[in-house]
Amino acid sequence: MALTPEQIRKRRYSIGGSDMNIIMSGNAEKISKLWKQKHGDAESEDLSRILPVRMGSFTEPFNVQWFQEETGRMVTNMGDERVHPDIPYLTCTLDGLTDDGQTVFEAKHVSAFSKDEDIVERYMPQLHHNMNVCGVRNSVLSVFYGTLKWERYDVSYDDVYGSIVQGAAENFWASVQGDYAPFITTANAPVDPIRRVDMNGNNEWAYLAAEIGEMTSYKRVYDQSVAALKQLVEPDVIEAYGHGITLKRDKRGTLRMKGDKE
Repeated sequence: MALTPEQIRKRRYSIGGSDMNIIMSGNAEKISKLWKQKHGDAESEDLSRILPVRMGSFTEPFNVQWFQEETGRMVTNMGDERVHPDIPYLTCTLDGLTDDGQTVFEAKHVSAFSKDEDIVERYMPQLHHNMNVCGVRNSVLSVFYGTLKWERYDVSYDDVYGSIVQGAAENFWASVQGDYAPFITTANAPVDPIRRVDMNGNNEWAYLAAEIGEMTSYKRVYDQSVAALKQLVEPDVIEAYGHGITLKRDKRGTLRMKGDKE
C-alpha cells in the first residue's frame, strides 16, 4: 500500500509491519538505520524512485482483483490504519482484510526468480505483526512473481513466533525511547516446506521423465504378456517352458515366472 507524505511522517512515531521485517531481519546495518529514523537522527528513506517499490504500489489493486477472482474471497478495508488495542505505538496500514475481516491480506510483487519459501519467510514478521495489531489469527500473502506467476499463501498465527515478534517490537521501541542501541532479535520463521519448482526447462529432468514414461509403458505390456502366458497353463501343470520363458507353480498353486520373487 503506497503511503501518503502524512503517513510517512507519522511512521516515525510508531512501528509498522514493514518495520518489523527490518527489526527481525538480523541485519545490523538496516536495524541501526531504522533506529536513527525513529529516533529522529535521520530522515525516512524516500522510496518514490525505487522501481520495485513503485511497481508493487501500482500492481497492488490488480493483485487484489486477481486474488478475488482466483479465490472468490473478497478484500475490504484497503488502506485502513490500525492501532494495537493495548500498545499504541504498534500500528499497521492494511493492504486489506478478507474472510469477513478475520484474515489480514498482504499483497506483494517480487522478482520472478524469488523462491517461495524465501518470500514467505521474508514477510512472516510483517504478517504476524499485522495479525497482532488487528487481533486476528489468520493472514494471506498474495504474491506476483515477475509477470508470469501468482501464488497465494495462507499463514496461520503462530503463538510462539507472534510473541517473539511483539517482544522484538517492544524492545526496539524501548531502545528508541531510552536512547540506546537496539538489540538484534532473530528467530526462525515457522515456514512449512512449500517449495514448488517448474522443471520444464531442465534437460536432464526431461530425459529421465521420458525414460520413466517408456519404462512404464514397457512394464504395462510386460505384465499383460505374463498374465496371458499364465492363462495358457492348465491347472495340473507344475512347470511350463519354451522360448526362454519358464513358469513354475509354487506350493500355494501360484504360477510364477522364473526370477520373480516369491
